Amino acid sequence: MSQITTHILDTTRGLPAQNVPITLFAQDGESWQEINGGVTNADGRLPGLLAADEKLPAGVYRMHFATAVYFKANNETGFYPYVDIVFEIDASGTHYHIPLLLTAYGYSTYRGS
Repeated sequence: MSQITTHILDTTRGLPAQNVPITLFAQDGESWQEINGGVTNADGRLPGLLAADEKLPAGVYRMHFATAVYFKANNETGFYPYVDIVFEIDASGTHYHIPLLLTAYGYSTYRGS
Protein backbone atom coordinates (compact mmCIF):
# COMPACT_ATOMS: atom_id res chain seq x y z
CA MET A 1 0.00 0.00 0.00
CA SER A 2 1.13 3.53 -0.73
CA GLN A 3 2.44 5.45 2.30
CA ILE A 4 0.04 8.29 1.47
CA THR A 5 -3.49 7.52 0.31
CA THR A 6 -6.58 9.62 -0.29
CA HIS A 7 -10.19 9.50 -1.30
CA ILE A 8 -12.88 12.08 -2.01
CA LEU A 9 -16.51 11.75 -1.02
CA ASP A 10 -19.09 14.15 -2.43
CA THR A 11 -21.22 14.47 0.70
CA THR A 12 -24.04 16.21 -1.16
CA ARG A 13 -24.52 13.24 -3.46
CA GLY A 14 -23.33 10.63 -0.99
CA LEU A 15 -21.03 9.27 -3.71
CA PRO A 16 -17.30 9.09 -4.41
CA ALA A 17 -15.95 11.99 -6.46
CA GLN A 18 -14.62 10.48 -9.69
CA ASN A 19 -12.07 11.99 -12.12
CA VAL A 20 -10.67 14.63 -9.77
CA PRO A 21 -7.03 15.50 -10.55
CA ILE A 22 -4.79 15.29 -7.48
CA THR A 23 -1.15 16.32 -7.19
CA LEU A 24 1.17 15.63 -4.25
CA PHE A 25 3.93 18.14 -3.48
CA ALA A 26 6.80 18.26 -0.97
CA GLN A 27 7.83 21.54 0.60
CA ASP A 28 11.36 22.55 -0.35
CA GLY A 29 12.24 25.73 1.50
CA GLU A 30 9.92 28.42 0.17
CA SER A 31 8.80 26.39 -2.84
CA TRP A 32 6.98 23.14 -3.57
CA GLN A 33 8.32 20.19 -5.57
CA GLU A 34 5.82 17.95 -7.37
CA ILE A 35 6.13 14.30 -6.37
CA ASN A 36 3.31 12.58 -8.25
CA GLY A 37 -0.34 12.83 -9.20
CA GLY A 38 -3.26 11.31 -11.02
CA VAL A 39 -7.06 11.29 -11.06
CA THR A 40 -9.52 9.61 -8.74
CA ASN A 41 -11.17 6.38 -9.85
CA ALA A 42 -14.85 5.35 -9.65
CA ASP A 43 -14.40 4.81 -5.89
CA GLY A 44 -13.02 8.35 -5.43
CA ARG A 45 -9.56 6.97 -4.69
CA LEU A 46 -6.15 7.48 -6.26
CA PRO A 47 -4.36 4.14 -5.94
CA GLY A 48 -0.63 4.11 -6.49
CA LEU A 49 0.01 7.73 -5.57
CA LEU A 50 3.37 6.43 -4.34
CA ALA A 51 5.01 3.10 -5.05
CA ALA A 52 4.23 0.55 -2.32
CA ASP A 53 7.86 0.46 -1.17
CA GLU A 54 8.46 4.23 -1.44
CA LYS A 55 8.92 5.98 1.92
CA LEU A 56 8.96 9.74 2.07
CA PRO A 57 11.28 11.65 4.37
CA ALA A 58 9.88 13.61 7.29
CA GLY A 59 8.58 16.97 6.16
CA VAL A 60 5.67 19.11 5.07
CA TYR A 61 3.58 17.98 2.11
CA ARG A 62 0.64 19.40 0.15
CA MET A 63 -2.09 17.53 -1.65
CA HIS A 64 -3.75 19.64 -4.35
CA PHE A 65 -7.30 18.61 -5.34
CA ALA A 66 -8.46 20.29 -8.60
CA THR A 67 -12.14 20.38 -7.61
CA ALA A 68 -13.26 22.76 -10.39
CA VAL A 69 -12.82 19.90 -12.87
CA TYR A 70 -15.24 17.77 -10.85
CA PHE A 71 -17.84 20.51 -10.43
CA LYS A 72 -17.74 21.39 -14.13
CA ALA A 73 -18.17 17.72 -15.12
CA ASN A 74 -21.28 17.59 -12.93
CA ASN A 75 -22.72 20.88 -14.26
CA GLU A 76 -22.35 22.40 -10.82
CA THR A 77 -20.92 25.70 -9.68
CA GLY A 78 -18.42 25.18 -6.91
CA PHE A 79 -17.16 27.85 -4.56
CA TYR A 80 -13.71 26.26 -4.19
CA PRO A 81 -11.92 25.75 -7.54
CA TYR A 82 -9.28 23.74 -5.70
CA VAL A 83 -8.52 22.47 -2.22
CA ASP A 84 -4.99 22.32 -0.86
CA ILE A 85 -4.40 20.20 2.22
CA VAL A 86 -1.03 20.79 3.87
CA PHE A 87 0.18 18.19 6.37
CA GLU A 88 3.35 17.06 8.10
CA ILE A 89 4.71 13.52 8.32
CA ASP A 90 7.42 12.02 10.48
CA ALA A 91 10.25 9.70 9.43
CA SER A 92 8.62 6.50 10.73
CA GLY A 93 7.25 5.42 7.34
CA THR A 94 3.75 5.25 8.85
CA HIS A 95 0.73 5.20 6.55
CA TYR A 96 -1.13 8.51 6.17
CA HIS A 97 -4.66 8.66 4.75
CA ILE A 98 -5.82 12.13 3.71
CA PRO A 99 -9.56 12.08 2.85
CA LEU A 100 -11.55 15.00 1.47
CA LEU A 101 -15.26 15.36 2.20
CA LEU A 102 -16.53 17.76 -0.45
CA THR A 103 -19.61 19.82 -1.27
CA ALA A 104 -19.96 22.74 -3.68
CA TYR A 105 -19.74 25.23 -0.78
CA GLY A 106 -17.63 23.48 1.80
CA TYR A 107 -15.11 20.79 2.55
CA SER A 108 -13.63 18.93 5.50
CA THR A 109 -10.65 16.67 6.06
CA TYR A 110 -9.07 14.62 8.80
CA ARG A 111 -6.28 12.11 9.26
CA GLY A 112 -7.85 8.81 8.33
CA SER A 113 -6.60 5.29 8.84
